[in-house]
Amino acid sequence: QVRKAVQQEGFSRRKRGYRDINDIDINMNDPLFTKQWYLINTGQADGTPGLDLNVAEAWELGYTGKGVTIGIMDDGIDYLHPDLASNYNAKASYDFSSNDPYPYPRYTDDWFNSHGTRCAGEVSAAANNNICGVGVAYNSKVAGIRMLDQPFMTDIIEASSISHMPQVIDIYSASWGPTDNGKTVDGPRELTLQAMADGVNKGRGGKGSIYVWASGDGGSYDDCNCDGYASSMWTISINSAINDGRTALYDESCSSTLASTFSNGRKRNPEAGVATTDLYGNCTLRHSGTSAAAPEAAGVFALALEANLDLTWRDMQHLTVLTSKRNQLHDEVHQWRRNGVGLEFNHLFGYGVLDAGAMVKMAKDWKTVPERFHCVGGSIQEPEKIPPSGKLVLTLTTDACEGKENFVRYLEHVQAVITVNSTRRGDLNINMTSPMGTKSILLSRRPRDDDSKVGFDKWPFMTTHTWGEDPQGTWALEVGFVGSLPQRGVLKEWTLMLHGTQSAPYIDQIVKDYQSKLAMSKKEELEEELDEAVERSLKSILSK
Repeated sequence: QVRKAVQQEGFSRRKRGYRDINDIDINMNDPLFTKQWYLINTGQADGTPGLDLNVAEAWELGYTGKGVTIGIMDDGIDYLHPDLASNYNAKASYDFSSNDPYPYPRYTDDWFNSHGTRCAGEVSAAANNNICGVGVAYNSKVAGIRMLDQPFMTDIIEASSISHMPQVIDIYSASWGPTDNGKTVDGPRELTLQAMADGVNKGRGGKGSIYVWASGDGGSYDDCNCDGYASSMWTISINSAINDGRTALYDESCSSTLASTFSNGRKRNPEAGVATTDLYGNCTLRHSGTSAAAPEAAGVFALALEANLDLTWRDMQHLTVLTSKRNQLHDEVHQWRRNGVGLEFNHLFGYGVLDAGAMVKMAKDWKTVPERFHCVGGSIQEPEKIPPSGKLVLTLTTDACEGKENFVRYLEHVQAVITVNSTRRGDLNINMTSPMGTKSILLSRRPRDDDSKVGFDKWPFMTTHTWGEDPQGTWALEVGFVGSLPQRGVLKEWTLMLHGTQSAPYIDQIVKDYQSKLAMSKKEELEEELDEAVERSLKSILSK
């Protein structure tokens, strides 16, 4: 029975980052292993020693990704590659570009379709086989989901790929999205949105599929909050740093990025690219971009899942916030700041670089976070003119649905659903400040965006920067223009969407490091425990 018939229209999706550019006692005979500075950084390729994913600690604890399957949604995988063949999960693979079970890349003279094979090697390349390098989770299984190699993308192909075998595939890695040209505003269509919602609610036996997304390669000309995949609550958006901790030229900034990994090195050093598998049994040192960053994150998450297979999709996001490190990351544009509960974040790097060792140690004893609730915190529907100079400032005071079943006391994600039109969309700048004083840049200037007709229509700008905060109180929205020429505009809607928990999310977690973010987030609870302990001690002393 056909419930709904919809004519499929073609649209564009682009691969990201497709450009050519020893003290720890871990012995690997793979020839490129010593060049994989993002795994163990000893200062090779002019990098900063110690600035890496800290996979060595996770490996030494025995976690290598065993029992976890990662789906690479891309242009195919060279599953005959000798560094991938032993970890290839054929039963979980499919070719949606050609509708067959063999997601092998289509040959081109320029090797354009090497993208997926390179991403797969970053995650699951085998160790100690004298071939290429080593995957972050080198005992994990990798599934090929070929879906990027047809003239146009369709909603059905995207939805089918994102929902492919969700009881077998644990983590989906996507190094693609809408065109990173600084003037596109695009995201998942109806079927894909439903597939993602089903994935986080029903995938992995109800624990939720884990979607990892490259944040985008549009650089300072773009903003990843204009990408509906990277800015989705259901995805973990990953940015990148180079091997001295600075931002890469192609990095986009936005308030939805959760964390970062690594891409290519400084000064385009040919030895500082990401080492991985390439087509036809070859190896490469030239993988880069946020395309390279997302699979590294998928590998780290595979290590965490091996440590605790009961982790939900939300648990993984909480672990990412709590264990990512500022380390030696440096952003010349955006300062590091602390939100209302003391969590340090950066507008480009999110909560910092992933730390595999810290994540697996915390994951091992992790207790599932409390139930998640959704609250409409308030809405302004009356049109308001945006002044040519200065800013339009609107406020919403919310009780976060207190007294109702969907009350939200501790935030995870916040969405500002906005409808706005202007004479030049690219000059719009939108900021939102929480009741606890955390300012999120929802939209920065995009100088290449000349749109004057479409604007943003109920676009869900998202921030993770208020993680853990109490949403009750007054929120402020600032909308203005930052270009050189005067512009006109009208804000037609601002709806505040709050997502989080009613009870403290970390109440059941065991604090082992009192200097950790977890300890900071549990400060009130720990102070109460300390007061009770002091009181007990005093009573014991006085009773003697």
